[in-house]
Amino acid sequence: MENLELQVLTEKISEELFGLPFVHKAVFNPRLKTTGGRYLLKSHNIEINKRYLEQLGYEEMVGIIKHELCHYHLHLAGRGYKHRDADFRMLLKKVGAPRFCGQLPEKTAARKSGKIIVYECTACRAAYNRKRNMDISRYVCGKCRGKLKKVKEIYSSS
Repeated sequence: MENLELQVLTEKISEELFGLPFVHKAVFNPRLKTTGGRYLLKSHNIEINKRYLEQLGYEEMVGIIKHELCHYHLHLAGRGYKHRDADFRMLLKKVGAPRFCGQLPEKTAARKSGKIIVYECTACRAAYNRKRNMDISRYVCGKCRGKLKKVKEIYSSS
Protein backbone atom coordinates (compact mmCIF):
# COMPACT_ATOMS: atom_id res chain seq x y z
CA MET A 1 0.00 0.00 0.00
CA GLU A 2 1.27 3.44 -0.90
CA ASN A 3 0.42 6.95 0.35
CA LEU A 4 -2.21 7.48 -2.37
CA GLU A 5 -4.06 4.29 -1.39
CA LEU A 6 -3.86 5.32 2.28
CA GLN A 7 -5.34 8.72 1.40
CA VAL A 8 -8.26 7.13 -0.47
CA LEU A 9 -8.89 4.63 2.34
CA THR A 10 -8.86 7.39 4.98
CA GLU A 11 -11.30 9.51 2.97
CA LYS A 12 -13.59 6.48 2.51
CA ILE A 13 -13.58 5.59 6.23
CA SER A 14 -14.24 9.23 7.14
CA GLU A 15 -17.28 9.45 4.83
CA GLU A 16 -18.73 6.06 5.82
CA LEU A 17 -18.29 6.16 9.60
CA PHE A 18 -18.27 9.86 10.45
CA GLY A 19 -20.39 11.27 7.61
CA LEU A 20 -17.81 14.02 7.19
CA PRO A 21 -15.10 14.53 4.58
CA PHE A 22 -11.39 14.17 5.31
CA VAL A 23 -9.84 17.07 3.39
CA HIS A 24 -6.24 16.90 4.61
CA LYS A 25 -3.35 14.49 4.00
CA ALA A 26 -2.90 10.95 5.28
CA VAL A 27 0.62 9.58 4.81
CA PHE A 28 2.88 6.81 6.03
CA ASN A 29 5.66 8.10 8.29
CA PRO A 30 8.62 5.70 8.52
CA ARG A 31 10.05 7.63 11.49
CA LEU A 32 7.21 6.61 13.83
CA LYS A 33 8.59 4.03 16.27
CA THR A 34 6.36 3.77 19.33
CA THR A 35 2.90 4.56 18.02
CA GLY A 36 0.56 3.33 15.32
CA GLY A 37 -0.30 6.79 14.08
CA ARG A 38 -0.69 10.41 15.00
CA TYR A 39 -2.92 13.36 14.24
CA LEU A 40 -1.04 16.63 13.76
CA LEU A 41 -2.89 19.55 15.38
CA LYS A 42 -1.37 22.35 13.30
CA SER A 43 -1.59 20.86 9.82
CA HIS A 44 -4.55 18.50 10.53
CA ASN A 45 -2.72 15.73 8.69
CA ILE A 46 -2.64 12.11 9.82
CA GLU A 47 0.53 10.01 9.86
CA ILE A 48 0.42 6.21 10.03
CA ASN A 49 3.18 3.75 10.98
CA LYS A 50 3.49 1.34 8.02
CA ARG A 51 4.98 -1.41 10.20
CA TYR A 52 1.55 -1.96 11.78
CA LEU A 53 0.17 -2.80 8.33
CA GLU A 54 3.11 -5.08 7.55
CA GLN A 55 3.22 -6.92 10.88
CA LEU A 56 -0.36 -6.84 12.24
CA GLY A 57 -2.37 -6.57 9.04
CA TYR A 58 -4.97 -4.46 7.29
CA GLU A 59 -7.62 -4.55 10.05
CA GLU A 60 -5.22 -3.18 12.66
CA MET A 61 -4.32 -0.30 10.34
CA VAL A 62 -8.02 0.46 9.72
CA GLY A 63 -8.48 0.64 13.51
CA ILE A 64 -5.58 3.10 13.78
CA ILE A 65 -7.06 5.25 11.00
CA LYS A 66 -10.45 5.29 12.80
CA HIS A 67 -8.71 6.33 16.02
CA GLU A 68 -6.83 9.18 14.34
CA LEU A 69 -9.99 10.31 12.52
CA CYS A 70 -11.70 10.61 15.92
CA HIS A 71 -8.96 13.05 16.97
CA TYR A 72 -9.31 14.86 13.62
CA HIS A 73 -13.08 15.37 13.54
CA LEU A 74 -13.40 16.28 17.24
CA HIS A 75 -10.55 18.79 17.01
CA LEU A 76 -12.05 20.47 13.95
CA ALA A 77 -15.46 20.56 15.67
CA GLY A 78 -13.94 22.25 18.73
CA ARG A 79 -14.82 19.38 21.06
CA GLY A 80 -12.67 17.24 23.39
CA TYR A 81 -10.20 15.43 21.14
CA LYS A 82 -7.71 14.20 23.76
CA HIS A 83 -7.58 10.62 25.04
CA ARG A 84 -8.98 11.56 28.44
CA ASP A 85 -11.97 13.53 27.10
CA ALA A 86 -15.46 12.03 27.30
CA ASP A 87 -16.31 13.16 23.75
CA PHE A 88 -13.32 11.26 22.42
CA ARG A 89 -14.13 8.07 24.31
CA MET A 90 -17.77 8.14 23.20
CA LEU A 91 -16.82 8.63 19.55
CA LEU A 92 -14.31 5.77 19.75
CA LYS A 93 -17.08 3.44 20.96
CA LYS A 94 -19.53 4.72 18.35
CA VAL A 95 -17.24 4.00 15.39
CA GLY A 96 -15.58 0.90 16.86
CA ALA A 97 -12.09 2.33 17.00
CA PRO A 98 -9.50 0.96 19.46
CA ARG A 99 -8.31 3.20 22.27
CA PHE A 100 -4.77 1.84 21.92
CA CYS A 101 -3.10 0.03 19.02
CA GLY A 102 -1.69 -3.47 19.35
CA GLN A 103 1.88 -4.26 20.26
CA LEU A 104 4.26 -4.94 17.38
CA PRO A 105 5.68 -8.48 17.45
CA GLU A 106 9.23 -7.14 17.01
CA LYS A 107 8.85 -5.05 20.18
CA THR A 108 7.49 -7.88 22.34
CA ALA A 109 10.18 -10.29 21.09
CA ALA A 110 12.92 -7.81 21.94
CA ARG A 111 11.47 -7.25 25.40
CA LYS A 112 11.11 -10.97 26.19
CA SER A 113 14.49 -12.18 25.00
CA GLY A 114 16.61 -9.56 26.66
CA LYS A 115 19.77 -9.57 28.64
CA ILE A 116 20.36 -8.70 32.26
CA ILE A 117 23.51 -6.87 33.22
CA VAL A 118 24.75 -7.40 36.76
CA TYR A 119 26.63 -4.60 38.51
CA GLU A 120 28.25 -4.94 41.92
CA CYS A 121 29.47 -2.43 44.48
CA THR A 122 33.20 -2.79 45.13
CA ALA A 123 32.76 -1.74 48.78
CA CYS A 124 29.64 -3.44 50.16
CA ARG A 125 29.15 -6.10 47.42
CA ALA A 126 25.51 -5.05 46.76
CA ALA A 127 24.28 -6.38 43.40
CA TYR A 128 22.21 -4.44 40.87
CA ASN A 129 20.43 -6.14 37.97
CA ARG A 130 19.75 -3.88 35.01
CA LYS A 131 18.20 -4.33 31.57
CA ARG A 132 20.23 -1.48 30.12
CA ASN A 133 23.87 -0.51 30.38
CA MET A 134 24.75 2.12 32.90
CA ASP A 135 27.60 4.61 32.99
CA ILE A 136 29.58 3.44 36.02
CA SER A 137 31.65 6.62 36.01
CA ARG A 138 28.50 8.63 36.80
CA TYR A 139 26.65 6.33 39.21
CA VAL A 140 27.56 4.96 42.63
CA CYS A 141 26.10 2.40 45.02
CA GLY A 142 22.81 3.53 46.53
CA LYS A 143 23.61 1.93 49.88
CA CYS A 144 27.18 3.00 50.62
CA ARG A 145 28.13 5.38 47.77
CA GLY A 146 30.92 2.98 46.68
CA LYS A 147 32.12 2.46 43.11
CA LEU A 148 30.25 0.07 40.84
CA LYS A 149 31.74 -2.51 38.50
CA LYS A 150 30.16 -4.61 35.76
CA VAL A 151 30.20 -8.26 36.82
CA LYS A 152 28.44 -10.17 34.03
CA GLU A 153 25.73 -10.24 31.39
CA ILE A 154 23.02 -12.89 31.51
CA TYR A 155 21.19 -13.71 28.28
CA SER A 156 17.75 -15.28 28.60
CA SER A 157 16.47 -17.46 25.78
CA SER A 158 12.73 -17.10 26.46
